[in-house]
Amino acid sequence: MAGCCSALYFLNLKGDVLIQRTYRDDVERNLATVFRTHILNSKESDHVASATPVRVLGSCSFIYLRSNDVYILAVTKNNANAMLTFQFMTNVVTLFKSYFGGEFSEQSIKGNFVLIYELLDETLDFGYPQIVDAAILKQYIFQKGFVTEATKARREAEAQNATLQVTGAVGWRKEGLRYKKNEVFLDIVEQVNMLMSNKGTVLRCDVNGKVVMKVFLSGMPDVKLGLNEALEDVTFHQCVNLGRFNTEKVVSFVPPDGEFELMKYRCQDGIKQPFRVLPVINEMGRTRLEVNVKVKSTFDAKLFALNTVVTIPMPDNTARAELQTSQGKAKYDAKKHALVWKIKRFTGAAEQILIANVELIATTKEKKQWSRPPISLTFQVPMFAASGLRVQYLKVWEKSSYKVDKWVRKVCKSGDYLIRI
Repeated sequence: MAGCCSALYFLNLKGDVLIQRTYRDDVERNLATVFRTHILNSKESDHVASATPVRVLGSCSFIYLRSNDVYILAVTKNNANAMLTFQFMTNVVTLFKSYFGGEFSEQSIKGNFVLIYELLDETLDFGYPQIVDAAILKQYIFQKGFVTEATKARREAEAQNATLQVTGAVGWRKEGLRYKKNEVFLDIVEQVNMLMSNKGTVLRCDVNGKVVMKVFLSGMPDVKLGLNEALEDVTFHQCVNLGRFNTEKVVSFVPPDGEFELMKYRCQDGIKQPFRVLPVINEMGRTRLEVNVKVKSTFDAKLFALNTVVTIPMPDNTARAELQTSQGKAKYDAKKHALVWKIKRFTGAAEQILIANVELIATTKEKKQWSRPPISLTFQVPMFAASGLRVQYLKVWEKSSYKVDKWVRKVCKSGDYLIRI
Protein backbone atom coordinates (compact mmCIF):
# COMPACT_ATOMS: atom_id res chain seq x y z
CA MET A 1 0.00 0.00 0.00
CA ALA A 2 1.26 3.49 -0.83
CA GLY A 3 2.43 5.69 2.00
CA CYS A 4 0.18 8.22 3.65
CA CYS A 5 2.09 11.33 2.63
CA SER A 6 5.40 12.79 1.57
CA ALA A 7 4.79 16.06 3.45
CA LEU A 8 2.31 17.32 6.02
CA TYR A 9 1.34 21.00 6.34
CA PHE A 10 -0.68 23.00 8.86
CA LEU A 11 -1.89 26.30 7.34
CA ASN A 12 -4.10 29.18 8.44
CA LEU A 13 -7.19 30.29 6.50
CA LYS A 14 -5.07 32.55 4.28
CA GLY A 15 -2.91 29.60 3.26
CA ASP A 16 0.15 30.71 5.25
CA VAL A 17 2.23 27.84 6.63
CA LEU A 18 2.09 27.51 10.42
CA ILE A 19 4.20 24.35 10.61
CA GLN A 20 5.27 21.62 8.18
CA ARG A 21 7.08 18.29 8.20
CA THR A 22 8.62 16.64 5.13
CA TYR A 23 8.95 12.84 5.26
CA ARG A 24 10.25 12.16 1.74
CA ASP A 25 12.35 14.05 -0.79
CA ASP A 26 10.15 13.19 -3.80
CA VAL A 27 8.13 16.43 -3.58
CA GLU A 28 9.09 20.09 -3.98
CA ARG A 29 9.38 22.57 -1.13
CA ASN A 30 6.90 25.21 -2.35
CA LEU A 31 3.76 23.07 -2.26
CA ALA A 32 2.04 25.36 0.23
CA THR A 33 2.15 28.09 -2.42
CA VAL A 34 0.65 25.68 -4.97
CA PHE A 35 -2.14 24.81 -2.52
CA ARG A 36 -2.87 28.48 -1.80
CA THR A 37 -2.83 29.53 -5.46
CA HIS A 38 -4.55 26.60 -7.15
CA ILE A 39 -6.97 25.47 -4.45
CA LEU A 40 -7.73 28.16 -1.87
CA ASN A 41 -7.69 31.04 -4.37
CA SER A 42 -8.44 29.04 -7.49
CA LYS A 43 -10.36 30.55 -10.39
CA GLU A 44 -12.08 27.22 -11.02
CA SER A 45 -15.76 26.58 -10.39
CA ASP A 46 -17.03 27.19 -6.88
CA HIS A 47 -18.03 23.56 -6.42
CA VAL A 48 -14.63 22.18 -7.37
CA ALA A 49 -12.71 24.79 -5.38
CA SER A 50 -14.69 24.41 -2.16
CA ALA A 51 -16.06 20.85 -2.12
CA THR A 52 -13.27 18.60 -3.48
CA PRO A 53 -10.85 17.66 -0.67
CA VAL A 54 -8.65 15.49 -2.92
CA ARG A 55 -6.92 17.26 -5.82
CA VAL A 56 -4.26 16.15 -8.28
CA LEU A 57 -1.97 18.97 -9.43
CA GLY A 58 0.92 17.97 -11.65
CA SER A 59 2.45 14.80 -10.26
CA CYS A 60 1.24 15.37 -6.67
CA SER A 61 -1.98 14.51 -4.85
CA PHE A 62 -3.24 17.14 -2.37
CA ILE A 63 -5.48 15.75 0.39
CA TYR A 64 -6.77 18.30 2.89
CA LEU A 65 -9.35 19.05 5.55
CA ARG A 66 -10.24 22.05 7.67
CA SER A 67 -10.61 22.05 11.44
CA ASN A 68 -11.55 25.34 13.12
CA ASP A 69 -9.26 27.98 11.57
CA VAL A 70 -6.59 25.54 10.36
CA TYR A 71 -6.13 23.58 7.13
CA ILE A 72 -4.31 20.23 7.37
CA LEU A 73 -2.73 19.28 4.06
CA ALA A 74 -1.12 15.96 3.16
CA VAL A 75 0.86 15.82 -0.09
CA THR A 76 2.00 12.61 -1.80
CA LYS A 77 3.54 11.70 -5.12
CA ASN A 78 2.15 8.20 -4.83
CA ASN A 79 -1.38 6.93 -5.29
CA ALA A 80 -2.08 7.14 -1.56
CA ASN A 81 -5.10 5.70 0.22
CA ALA A 82 -7.24 8.84 0.65
CA MET A 83 -9.48 7.40 3.38
CA LEU A 84 -6.45 6.31 5.38
CA THR A 85 -5.04 9.81 5.03
CA PHE A 86 -8.28 11.48 6.17
CA GLN A 87 -8.52 9.14 9.15
CA PHE A 88 -4.93 9.90 10.09
CA MET A 89 -5.43 13.70 9.88
CA THR A 90 -8.64 13.47 11.95
CA ASN A 91 -6.79 11.43 14.58
CA VAL A 92 -3.98 14.02 14.64
CA VAL A 93 -6.51 16.76 15.45
CA THR A 94 -7.85 14.65 18.32
CA LEU A 95 -4.30 13.98 19.53
CA PHE A 96 -3.34 17.65 19.50
CA LYS A 97 -6.50 18.61 21.39
CA SER A 98 -5.60 16.13 24.13
CA TYR A 99 -2.24 17.90 24.56
CA PHE A 100 -3.53 21.48 24.12
CA GLY A 101 -6.31 21.53 26.70
CA GLY A 102 -9.08 20.61 24.25
CA GLU A 103 -8.21 23.34 21.72
CA PHE A 104 -7.01 23.04 18.12
CA SER A 105 -6.49 26.41 16.47
CA GLU A 106 -3.92 28.63 14.77
CA GLN A 107 -3.01 30.12 18.14
CA SER A 108 -2.52 26.73 19.85
CA ILE A 109 -0.28 25.56 17.00
CA LYS A 110 1.88 28.72 17.20
CA GLY A 111 2.36 28.11 20.91
CA ASN A 112 3.41 24.45 20.60
CA PHE A 113 5.96 24.15 17.77
CA VAL A 114 8.46 22.01 19.71
CA LEU A 115 5.81 19.63 21.01
CA ILE A 116 4.15 19.32 17.57
CA TYR A 117 7.43 18.38 15.85
CA GLU A 118 8.00 15.72 18.50
CA LEU A 119 4.50 14.32 18.01
CA LEU A 120 4.80 14.35 14.20
CA ASP A 121 8.04 12.35 14.44
CA GLU A 122 6.14 9.67 16.37
CA THR A 123 2.91 9.62 14.38
CA LEU A 124 4.45 9.22 10.89
CA ASP A 125 7.50 7.23 9.80
CA PHE A 126 8.60 7.85 6.19
CA GLY A 127 5.00 8.79 5.41
CA TYR A 128 3.41 5.73 7.01
CA PRO A 129 0.97 6.26 9.95
CA GLN A 130 2.25 5.00 13.28
CA ILE A 131 0.94 5.69 16.80
CA VAL A 132 -1.78 8.35 17.14
CA ASP A 133 -3.29 7.20 20.43
CA ALA A 134 -2.86 9.95 23.04
CA ALA A 135 -2.95 7.48 25.94
CA ILE A 136 0.08 5.65 24.53
CA LEU A 137 2.04 8.73 23.44
CA LYS A 138 1.61 10.44 26.80
CA GLN A 139 3.52 7.56 28.42
CA TYR A 140 6.76 8.80 26.87
CA ILE A 141 6.03 12.33 25.57
CA PHE A 142 5.44 14.15 28.84
CA GLN A 143 5.68 17.76 27.69
CA LYS A 144 2.52 19.73 28.44
CA GLY A 145 1.07 21.79 25.63
CA PHE A 146 1.00 25.57 25.80
CA VAL A 147 -2.53 26.65 26.67
CA THR A 148 -3.76 29.69 24.73
CA GLU A 149 -5.06 32.87 26.33
CA ALA A 150 -8.60 31.99 25.25
CA THR A 151 -8.45 28.65 27.06
CA LYS A 152 -6.89 30.28 30.13
CA ALA A 153 -9.63 32.91 30.15
CA ARG A 154 -12.32 30.25 29.89
CA ARG A 155 -10.84 28.27 32.79
CA GLU A 156 -10.44 31.41 34.91
CA ALA A 157 -14.03 32.39 34.18
CA GLU A 158 -15.24 28.94 35.22
CA ALA A 159 -13.20 29.15 38.43
CA GLN A 160 -14.40 32.68 39.22
CA ASN A 161 -18.01 31.69 38.62
CA ALA A 162 -17.63 28.70 40.89
CA THR A 163 -16.24 30.98 43.60
CA LEU A 164 -19.02 33.50 43.06
CA GLN A 165 -21.71 30.84 43.41
CA VAL A 166 -20.21 29.55 46.65
CA THR A 167 -19.07 32.75 48.36
CA GLY A 168 -20.82 35.59 46.52
CA ALA A 169 -17.42 37.33 46.20
CA VAL A 170 -16.71 39.57 43.18
CA GLY A 171 -12.96 39.92 42.64
CA TRP A 172 -13.14 42.16 39.56
CA ARG A 173 -15.13 45.05 41.09
CA LYS A 174 -14.51 47.03 44.25
CA GLU A 175 -17.19 48.18 46.68
CA GLY A 176 -18.31 51.76 47.16
CA LEU A 177 -18.23 53.09 43.59
CA ARG A 178 -20.36 56.21 43.06
CA TYR A 179 -21.20 58.21 39.92
CA LYS A 180 -23.36 61.34 39.51
CA LYS A 181 -24.46 60.08 36.09
CA ASN A 182 -24.83 56.31 35.63
CA GLU A 183 -24.10 55.17 32.08
CA VAL A 184 -23.47 51.98 30.10
CA PHE A 185 -21.90 51.92 26.60
CA LEU A 186 -22.02 48.68 24.60
CA ASP A 187 -20.24 48.25 21.25
CA ILE A 188 -20.54 45.24 18.93
CA VAL A 189 -17.42 45.22 16.74
CA GLU A 190 -17.22 42.67 13.92
CA GLN A 191 -14.59 41.85 11.31
CA VAL A 192 -15.84 39.95 8.27
CA ASN A 193 -13.57 37.76 6.13
CA MET A 194 -14.89 36.73 2.74
CA LEU A 195 -13.76 34.98 -0.44
CA MET A 196 -16.16 35.21 -3.41
CA SER A 197 -16.10 33.88 -6.94
CA ASN A 198 -16.27 36.33 -9.84
CA LYS A 199 -19.98 35.44 -10.09
CA GLY A 200 -20.67 36.65 -6.54
CA THR A 201 -20.87 33.19 -4.94
CA VAL A 202 -19.47 32.97 -1.40
CA LEU A 203 -16.69 30.38 -1.18
CA ARG A 204 -15.43 31.06 2.35
CA CYS A 205 -16.77 33.36 5.01
CA ASP A 206 -16.40 33.95 8.74
CA VAL A 207 -16.95 36.74 11.24
CA ASN A 208 -14.79 37.51 14.27
CA GLY A 209 -16.66 39.67 16.72
CA LYS A 210 -16.39 41.13 20.19
CA VAL A 211 -18.65 42.99 22.59
CA VAL A 212 -16.84 45.83 24.35
CA MET A 213 -18.40 47.73 27.25
CA LYS A 214 -17.72 50.94 29.17
CA VAL A 215 -19.50 50.88 32.50
CA PHE A 216 -19.87 53.84 34.83
CA LEU A 217 -22.33 52.55 37.44
CA SER A 218 -22.65 53.08 41.17
CA GLY A 219 -22.77 50.28 43.70
CA MET A 220 -22.87 46.58 42.74
CA PRO A 221 -25.24 46.43 39.74
CA ASP A 222 -26.58 43.25 38.16
CA VAL A 223 -26.62 43.54 34.34
CA LYS A 224 -28.54 41.28 31.97
CA LEU A 225 -27.89 41.24 28.22
CA GLY A 226 -30.28 39.50 25.84
CA LEU A 227 -29.04 38.54 22.37
CA ASN A 228 -31.02 37.19 19.44
CA GLU A 229 -28.44 34.57 18.51
CA ALA A 230 -27.38 31.46 20.45
CA LEU A 231 -23.64 31.84 19.82
CA GLU A 232 -21.54 28.69 19.72
CA ASP A 233 -17.86 29.67 19.48
CA VAL A 234 -17.82 32.24 22.26
CA THR A 235 -15.45 33.28 25.07
CA PHE A 236 -16.73 35.36 28.01
CA HIS A 237 -15.12 37.68 30.52
CA GLN A 238 -14.80 36.08 33.93
CA CYS A 239 -17.64 38.23 35.29
CA VAL A 240 -20.31 36.38 33.24
CA ASN A 241 -22.46 33.78 35.00
CA LEU A 242 -21.71 30.79 32.79
CA GLY A 243 -24.23 28.53 34.47
CA ARG A 244 -27.07 30.90 33.68
CA PHE A 245 -25.88 31.37 30.10
CA ASN A 246 -25.74 27.62 29.50
CA THR A 247 -29.27 27.05 30.83
CA GLU A 248 -31.13 30.27 29.88
CA LYS A 249 -28.87 31.78 27.13
CA VAL A 250 -28.86 35.05 29.11
CA VAL A 251 -25.61 36.97 29.59
CA SER A 252 -25.82 37.91 33.27
CA PHE A 253 -22.97 39.62 35.13
CA VAL A 254 -21.75 42.08 37.73
CA PRO A 255 -19.53 44.27 35.51
CA PRO A 256 -16.03 45.55 36.17
CA ASP A 257 -15.73 49.33 36.41
CA GLY A 258 -14.73 51.18 33.25
CA GLU A 259 -13.89 49.59 29.89
CA PHE A 260 -13.60 45.83 29.38
CA GLU A 261 -14.23 43.15 26.75
CA LEU A 262 -17.38 41.27 27.71
CA MET A 263 -17.14 38.52 25.10
CA LYS A 264 -15.54 37.35 21.86
CA TYR A 265 -17.19 35.15 19.27
CA ARG A 266 -16.73 33.64 15.84
CA CYS A 267 -19.37 32.41 13.39
CA GLN A 268 -19.47 30.94 9.90
CA ASP A 269 -23.18 30.41 9.22
CA GLY A 270 -25.91 32.87 8.26
CA ILE A 271 -23.51 35.72 7.54
CA LYS A 272 -24.82 38.79 5.72
CA GLN A 273 -22.23 39.93 3.19
CA PRO A 274 -22.00 43.76 3.24
CA PHE A 275 -20.92 44.00 -0.41
CA ARG A 276 -21.20 41.95 -3.57
CA VAL A 277 -18.64 42.58 -6.29
CA LEU A 278 -19.14 41.50 -9.90
CA PRO A 279 -15.95 41.97 -11.96
CA VAL A 280 -15.60 41.50 -15.71
CA ILE A 281 -12.04 41.83 -17.01
CA ASN A 282 -11.40 41.04 -20.68
CA GLU A 283 -7.94 40.76 -22.21
CA MET A 284 -8.13 42.44 -25.63
CA GLY A 285 -5.05 41.07 -27.30
CA ARG A 286 -1.63 41.68 -25.75
CA THR A 287 -1.83 45.41 -25.17
CA ARG A 288 -5.23 46.24 -23.69
CA LEU A 289 -7.66 45.28 -20.93
CA GLU A 290 -11.32 46.20 -20.58
CA VAL A 291 -12.38 46.42 -16.93
CA ASN A 292 -15.94 46.62 -15.61
CA VAL A 293 -16.47 46.27 -11.85
CA LYS A 294 -19.85 46.59 -10.15
CA VAL A 295 -19.99 46.94 -6.37
CA LYS A 296 -23.38 46.47 -4.68
CA SER A 297 -24.05 47.31 -1.02
CA THR A 298 -26.46 44.80 0.51
CA PHE A 299 -27.12 46.52 3.85
CA ASP A 300 -30.16 48.72 4.53
CA ALA A 301 -30.57 51.94 2.54
CA LYS A 302 -30.62 53.92 5.81
CA LEU A 303 -27.03 52.84 6.52
CA PHE A 304 -23.76 53.71 4.81
CA ALA A 305 -20.16 52.54 4.60
CA LEU A 306 -17.22 54.81 5.32
CA ASN A 307 -13.93 54.94 3.43
CA THR A 308 -14.60 52.06 1.06
CA VAL A 309 -11.53 51.19 -1.02
CA VAL A 310 -11.66 48.73 -3.94
CA THR A 311 -8.23 47.51 -5.10
CA ILE A 312 -8.24 45.82 -8.52
CA PRO A 313 -4.92 44.15 -9.42
CA MET A 314 -3.47 44.77 -12.89
CA PRO A 315 -0.64 43.05 -14.83
CA ASP A 316 2.90 44.20 -14.07
CA ASN A 317 3.32 45.58 -17.60
CA THR A 318 0.45 48.06 -17.23
CA ALA A 319 1.31 51.44 -18.75
CA ARG A 320 -1.74 53.62 -18.06
CA ALA A 321 -5.48 53.50 -17.51
CA GLU A 322 -8.48 55.64 -18.43
CA LEU A 323 -11.08 55.36 -15.66
CA GLN A 324 -14.71 56.34 -15.14
CA THR A 325 -16.67 55.85 -11.92
CA SER A 326 -20.27 56.44 -10.93
CA GLN A 327 -19.06 57.65 -7.53
CA GLY A 328 -15.77 58.33 -5.81
CA LYS A 329 -12.29 58.66 -7.29
CA ALA A 330 -10.09 56.08 -8.99
CA LYS A 331 -6.55 55.96 -10.35
CA TYR A 332 -3.90 53.50 -11.43
CA ASP A 333 -1.31 53.02 -8.68
CA ALA A 334 1.95 51.92 -10.33
CA LYS A 335 3.52 50.86 -7.01
CA LYS A 336 0.64 48.50 -6.23
CA HIS A 337 0.11 47.50 -9.88
CA ALA A 338 -3.59 48.05 -9.25
CA LEU A 339 -6.56 50.29 -9.92
CA VAL A 340 -7.48 51.92 -6.60
CA TRP A 341 -11.08 53.14 -6.29
CA LYS A 342 -12.03 55.17 -3.17
CA ILE A 343 -15.58 56.02 -2.07
CA LYS A 344 -15.84 58.07 1.13
CA ARG A 345 -19.54 57.37 1.78
CA PHE A 346 -21.19 54.34 0.15
CA THR A 347 -24.94 54.26 0.85
CA GLY A 348 -26.85 51.05 1.44
CA ALA A 349 -28.89 49.22 -1.22
CA ALA A 350 -26.86 50.99 -3.94
CA GLU A 351 -24.71 49.97 -6.89
CA GLN A 352 -21.58 51.75 -8.08
CA ILE A 353 -19.61 51.03 -11.26
CA LEU A 354 -16.02 51.44 -12.39
CA ILE A 355 -15.11 51.21 -16.08
CA ALA A 356 -11.51 51.29 -17.27
CA ASN A 357 -9.53 50.93 -20.45
CA VAL A 358 -6.07 49.71 -19.51
CA GLU A 359 -3.07 49.91 -21.83
CA LEU A 360 -0.28 47.35 -21.48
CA ILE A 361 3.34 47.59 -22.57
CA ALA A 362 4.01 45.20 -25.44
CA THR A 363 7.12 43.06 -24.98
CA THR A 364 9.13 40.88 -27.34
CA LYS A 365 9.43 38.21 -24.70
CA GLU A 366 6.94 35.38 -24.54
CA LYS A 367 4.05 36.63 -22.46
CA LYS A 368 3.69 35.00 -19.08
CA GLN A 369 0.08 34.30 -18.23
CA TRP A 370 -1.35 36.85 -15.81
CA SER A 371 -2.22 35.16 -12.51
CA ARG A 372 -5.26 37.42 -11.89
CA PRO A 373 -4.90 38.04 -8.12
CA PRO A 374 -8.20 38.71 -6.33
CA ILE A 375 -9.84 42.11 -5.86
CA SER A 376 -9.77 43.32 -2.25
CA LEU A 377 -12.18 45.58 -0.35
CA THR A 378 -11.67 47.61 2.80
CA PHE A 379 -14.59 49.36 4.50
CA GLN A 380 -16.35 50.21 7.73
CA VAL A 381 -20.15 50.06 8.12
CA PRO A 382 -21.55 51.65 11.33
CA MET A 383 -24.69 50.11 12.87
CA PHE A 384 -24.37 46.90 10.84
CA ALA A 385 -23.55 43.38 12.08
CA ALA A 386 -22.65 40.83 9.41
CA SER A 387 -23.42 37.99 11.83
CA GLY A 388 -26.95 39.28 12.37
CA LEU A 389 -26.27 39.66 16.11
CA ARG A 390 -28.71 42.07 17.81
CA VAL A 391 -29.15 43.31 21.35
CA GLN A 392 -32.72 42.51 22.36
CA TYR A 393 -32.44 44.08 25.79
CA LEU A 394 -29.91 45.55 28.21
CA LYS A 395 -31.16 45.68 31.79
CA VAL A 396 -29.44 47.10 34.86
CA TRP A 397 -30.67 46.46 38.39
CA GLU A 398 -29.18 47.96 41.53
CA LYS A 399 -30.75 48.13 44.99
CA SER A 400 -30.89 51.95 44.97
CA SER A 401 -32.89 51.88 41.68
CA TYR A 402 -31.04 54.76 40.05
CA LYS A 403 -31.63 55.86 36.46
CA VAL A 404 -29.23 54.46 33.84
CA ASP A 405 -28.48 55.87 30.37
CA LYS A 406 -27.73 53.01 27.96
CA TRP A 407 -26.02 53.29 24.57
CA VAL A 408 -25.69 50.46 22.04
CA ARG A 409 -23.63 50.72 18.86
CA LYS A 410 -22.50 48.31 16.12
CA VAL A 411 -19.78 48.47 13.49
CA CYS A 412 -18.69 46.02 10.79
CA LYS A 413 -15.15 46.22 9.43
CA SER A 414 -13.42 44.42 6.60
CA GLY A 415 -10.89 41.70 7.27
CA ASP A 416 -9.68 39.74 4.23
CA TYR A 417 -12.51 40.58 1.82
CA LEU A 418 -11.50 39.10 -1.54
CA ILE A 419 -13.16 38.55 -4.90
CA ARG A 420 -11.65 36.39 -7.61
CA ILE A 421 -11.31 37.75 -11.11
